[in-house]
Amino acid sequence: MPLQKKWVFNPNAGGIKIPESIKREVIQRVTETSEKHFKGKYTRLNIYFKNQFCYIDAFTEPKVSTNWPPKDWPETREEYINRIRGTPTHLCRLRYFGKDQWGYAFYTYSNEKYELCVYQNGEFFGKPEDAFFASAMVYLHD
Repeated sequence: MPLQKKWVFNPNAGGIKIPESIKREVIQRVTETSEKHFKGKYTRLNIYFKNQFCYIDAFTEPKVSTNWPPKDWPETREEYINRIRGTPTHLCRLRYFGKDQWGYAFYTYSNEKYELCVYQNGEFFGKPEDAFFASAMVYLHD
């Protein structure tokens, strides 16, 4: 008897387009969480949407030693600082499946891509502010 194919849900695929009202709500919720827990750790957040995805990036003030740059460095200190200020720290990507049903992918700099992960409670779905919080704890700490 041949094996029958079965559909298996994949939290790292699919999703639905994010409605405008949900986009506004996500921005508000993530911003409130960021201001409550990470105020002063970033200069601005960039929360943007594309189809079923929500991306969250942070911009930070560079910490540059007084003897930077080395003599053979191709840019001035000011150019370097401005370049770093304009470079986002990718935090996470969310995949929308419905009201408060968001898949979570953490940005890994070692692989330079978003990797599926679970929320703190071990579930594949959760709230946008919880995904932001977990990512920010890694990338926006002192």
